[in-house]
Amino acid sequence: MFLYQLLPFLWAVSANADFFQFDTISNASTYYFNYLYCNLWEGECQPNQDDTTQQVPTRDLWAGFPQDYIRLLSQWYCSLGQCCESGDCRIINNITGLASDLQLKLHGQHLAQSVVLKAVQGFISNPESNKPLTLSFHGWSGTGKNFVARIVADNMYRDGVKSECVRLFIAPFHFPHARLVDTYKGQLREAIRDMVLRCPQTLFIFDEAEKLHPGLIDAIKPYMDHYDNVDGVSYRRAVFLFLSNIGGTTINDVALDFWHSGQNREDIGMEDLEHRLRAEAMESQGGFAQSELMSGHLIDFFVPFLPLEYRHVKLCARDAYAARGLEPDEGTLDEVAKAMLYVPKEERLFSAQGCKSIPQRINFFLP
Repeated sequence: MFLYQLLPFLWAVSANADFFQFDTISNASTYYFNYLYCNLWEGECQPNQDDTTQQVPTRDLWAGFPQDYIRLLSQWYCSLGQCCESGDCRIINNITGLASDLQLKLHGQHLAQSVVLKAVQGFISNPESNKPLTLSFHGWSGTGKNFVARIVADNMYRDGVKSECVRLFIAPFHFPHARLVDTYKGQLREAIRDMVLRCPQTLFIFDEAEKLHPGLIDAIKPYMDHYDNVDGVSYRRAVFLFLSNIGGTTINDVALDFWHSGQNREDIGMEDLEHRLRAEAMESQGGFAQSELMSGHLIDFFVPFLPLEYRHVKLCARDAYAARGLEPDEGTLDEVAKAMLYVPKEERLFSAQGCKSIPQRINFFLP
């Protein structure tokens, strides 16, 4: 069926050869061959937006070509999912989807939901922003920092974290040796610069950021500052996310104080945490405290992730089952939640592991 659909197109190319320059047909043919090879046969390739053989032929190239065949080709091409109405097809900037995912998939994090949505929406709606967006996520492991980073990527880019416009750096993995920090500086600067040149909007995620060497953060500090450009390249349409455990104890203390005073955790506001979080980040050990990122006040928002309670763990378990197409009863969800560790021990209030291990833990409760 696929070949039959293409036969009229191939015949039309032959019949209307006088309308075209040879190199135009060559580039167009190469593009569609590359697309078929990469996607239908899953060939190993790395499409390059700057390569003319990897770019979608525009209608101007097809002047004089019968409209019926243009329409046929367009319908076939769009049926493969390669059409978009504006700009770079890799970028979707789905704010509605972001709001929905944060509301429905993220549990127990009303502050992160509000701040992240506001920050990303403001950045996307203001193409003339005077600096990149820089967010710092703080809280215990398992509270949702990586999860929110993925949600952001999924709603800003068609291919989510797998997009060639997204880059994840894990401090202990990518930059393990302090003695090689000068080498890492050059590699990191080059990686960021190359991606910004390839993509009009980029996302950089630094996990376990508290373990970054301060010199490494300072090496990329100009990219997050209020500059029109750095060495001729503008970084204003970049987003930097730093994920760390710094401030986890402070956040937990505030949540515990609210619980002891009988207040709802949903009443915790940014005014209760942001100043204390910023102060702890500046006083902590590691790259954050000693870097110009902090002293230069270049982080736009410190985003606190609260410790998760028993009820939130049950919701995470429900989602983990749903991801496998299963619908557990309340008893099963209670069993999963009770198997987690909680602190303080006598009150079993906050999950010490958050939701991080839930997908693996439910394996023990499957029939």
